[in-house]
Amino acid sequence: MAHGDHPIEALAPRSRMYQGPFGRLFPDLPPWPPVAMTDAEADVRFSALARTMVERPGRSPAAIANAAKDRDSFDGTLPAGYTYFGQFVDHDITFDPASSLVRANDPNGLLNFRTPRLDLDNLYGRGPVDQPYLFHQGRFITGAIVNAKGRPIRVPGLGTAKDPVFFADLPRNPHGRAIIGDPRNDENVIVSQLQAAFLLAHNALVDRAVDAGASQRAAFEQARRTLRWLYQWIVWHDYLRRICEPAVWASALQIGAPDATGRRPVTLGFKDLYAWKQQPFMPVEFSVAAYRFGHSMIRTEYRTNLARGIDRHLPVFAPGARADDLRGGGPVPLENAIEWDWFLPMETSAGAAGFPQRAHRIDTKVSNSLAALPDGNAPLPQRNLKRGWRFGLPSGSDVARALGVAPVAIDPDHDALWLYILTEAETTARGRRLGTVGSTIVAATIAGLLKGDPGSWLTVNAAWTPDDDPLLKPRDNRDGRADTPEHPWTLASIIRIAGVPFDAGPFGAAAGLPGGE
Repeated sequence: MAHGDHPIEALAPRSRMYQGPFGRLFPDLPPWPPVAMTDAEADVRFSALARTMVERPGRSPAAIANAAKDRDSFDGTLPAGYTYFGQFVDHDITFDPASSLVRANDPNGLLNFRTPRLDLDNLYGRGPVDQPYLFHQGRFITGAIVNAKGRPIRVPGLGTAKDPVFFADLPRNPHGRAIIGDPRNDENVIVSQLQAAFLLAHNALVDRAVDAGASQRAAFEQARRTLRWLYQWIVWHDYLRRICEPAVWASALQIGAPDATGRRPVTLGFKDLYAWKQQPFMPVEFSVAAYRFGHSMIRTEYRTNLARGIDRHLPVFAPGARADDLRGGGPVPLENAIEWDWFLPMETSAGAAGFPQRAHRIDTKVSNSLAALPDGNAPLPQRNLKRGWRFGLPSGSDVARALGVAPVAIDPDHDALWLYILTEAETTARGRRLGTVGSTIVAATIAGLLKGDPGSWLTVNAAWTPDDDPLLKPRDNRDGRADTPEHPWTLASIIRIAGVPFDAGPFGAAAGLPGGE
């Protein structure tokens, strides 16, 4: 179908016989809105609706950051780091080179150039044979944060003179562009620093495998499998458990007791909803609507680390080519590096000072940074609403009824699936997590992707747990044991394994502040 005034059908046909990279969970439901619109009419309608979704109308991101306190009236309960882990996961399971949080794109051009799997191909790319420039001796090539003279900045108290440890950045070319498996993971500093932590976690696991006697090639494969499986475990047992309705999460994926052969059967609780044949497809109701709930969790501003200052807040995006913000695409200065115990629950997180910082509630508002993105094009809510229309997504109320769920009260003119899911979270869960419809679409899709991946822990060995893995150590989950003892392997485990500095001491010492090491 040509670009222009018509919703998309070709990329995600409504036929139940279709099996391709994209598909539909509700192919029989009519699109919303039911009235025909031209592209120009859609812009008028959705821009007006988008203006009602801004948290603090009329205020600039910089002004909000300058006036920010330890806590914000839009704060939810989820630690802020999980907002960007959600973005990292999105970049893993879908790869549309033209798609970006900060770059306008044509909704008709959405293509999934990846098999939808949670396999960290945004990290590993095509591997060391096809992309050798990403690796050296089975380890990722990494970068370092540098000072004004271009010299790498050492982490005080870590490493030795012979083998120093530097504050981590991504490897970059002479123009500052990141040399990584997915360029979108340098879109903002927070996801960039998370990508760097995953690179270093792989390298640490390679070292552990070599220390245990593995060859260089075997160590790479062991480290990659352990990191992939741990990542999948964290996605399901940590991230989705935090964002989904508990009963829905528990129903979506069940691992049974060992049978007579020792195998543990895996049951998908929503297989009737997300049904695929040869391999999983990417449901457009998930990728274009439900999984975009994370946009409402983005704060306008963040505190980054002690080197910048405990009371200094920085916008994630601010207007202007040289704005002081957290946009990516270039070398990370020390004052913007992420002090992870300010973003994730860790033993050193200072609760009295408001740490870890909280994501904003999952609701019908988005931060001012997303209302005026650096590219100067349409606000993010308008883009999301228009893309849903282009794909002919059904209304949220129709989806709820199809699931046997009583719809929440919503203006029929606001019943776009994405906006309905935000409204449901706001009204039924006070923004702390997704509601029933949002939880069902998200949990059913992720559970199906895990089950459909021939290399996932569920498919290869459903009895595996991180506690059983020889490359993982008890010290790796110490933060999770303190925060959520029933599910101790959390995103903080990746930070621990990576060995990056995560508390105030090293940042303060590197900046020459009193009380540093």
